[in-house]
Amino acid sequence: MSASGRVTLKDVAAACGVSRSTAGFVLANDPRQKISPETRERVHQAARELGYVTHGVARALREGSSRVVVLEIDWEYEGNYSRSYIRGLGDELGAHDHDLLVRHGPVSPQATQRLLDAIAPRAMLRFAEPYMTGRDLEDGGGGWVDGLAAHVALQLGYLVDRGHSRIALALPSTHSPLSDARRRFTSQHAARLGVPEVVCFDIPPTRDGAVEALARLRREHPAVTAIAAFIDDIALRAVTALRDLGLGVPGDVAVIGFDDTDYGALATPALSSIHVDAEAHGRLVARRALGLGEGGLAPVPARVVVRESA
Repeated sequence: MSASGRVTLKDVAAACGVSRSTAGFVLANDPRQKISPETRERVHQAARELGYVTHGVARALREGSSRVVVLEIDWEYEGNYSRSYIRGLGDELGAHDHDLLVRHGPVSPQATQRLLDAIAPRAMLRFAEPYMTGRDLEDGGGGWVDGLAAHVALQLGYLVDRGHSRIALALPSTHSPLSDARRRFTSQHAARLGVPEVVCFDIPPTRDGAVEALARLRREHPAVTAIAAFIDDIALRAVTALRDLGLGVPGDVAVIGFDDTDYGALATPALSSIHVDAEAHGRLVARRALGLGEGGLAPVPARVVVRESA
C-alpha cells in the first residue's frame, strides 16, 4: 500500500500474482487485450477485497476523456418526464461503465468550460434537447410520432374529443424555446382538428397574478370552455384562480395539465394530465452519446391520465 494509505494498482497486481500492466488492462476493461477469464476474475476479486478504486484522472489521460457524461437541466423541467428520462439515462450509462453528472441551471458558458477543463467528460448533454426542439427518436416529421408535438396533440385531442372547441393554452410568464414550441405545435394541431385558433395566455406564479390573468381571459374570450396547460404547475394555478373567481372546474372551464406530477393527483379537483414515460428516451440518448446502436429500445406510448378536472 502507498504511503498515502490508498490502495494502488501495484497492490492489486501483487495480491493476485500478475503484472501491473495486466491488472490495469483488466480493470480498464480493455477489449484489445487477450486475458483469460480466470485471470480477469482473480484481478477483480483482489480489487474488491482490497477496496481498490480506479484512478479516474489516469484513465481519462489514457482514453482522452473521463467516463462521465454531464447532463445540464434547467430547474423548470421538474416532472415525470425529467425523472424518468434521467433514470433511463443514468441506468444505461451505468450499464456501460459510465457515470452521470446532472447540473441544474441555467449555467454560464464560463462554468461549463471550467467543468470541461476539470473532468473532460465523455459527452455534454442538454436535457431532452431533441424532444424539446421538435425532433425526437429520428422522427423527421418534427416530433409527431413520439416527441413533444405528438404529446401536445394528445392533450389537445382529449379536450376536443370531449366537445371543447374553444380552447386556451396556459403558458408560464417567462417564455423559452420550449414554450414557443408548445405554441407552434398546439396551433398546428388545432388546424388539423378543424377547431378555432387556440388562445394563448400567460399565468404568472403569484396567486393574485393568476387570478388577474384568468379574469382577463374570461373577459376577452368568454367562449373558452377548456384550458390546456404548459405543465401541471401552470394547470394548478389555473384551477385555483378559476375557483377564486367563483367558477367551477370542470363545470365552467375544464383544465388539463401536462407531465403528470404527484401534486396534480392530490389537488381538488384532481388534475387530468398527460403522462410521458421517458426512460427509453434517456436510454437512447445514452447509447448515442457512447456511439452505440439503439438496441431495440422502444418508448412506452404517452397517455392521458383522466381525473376530475377535465
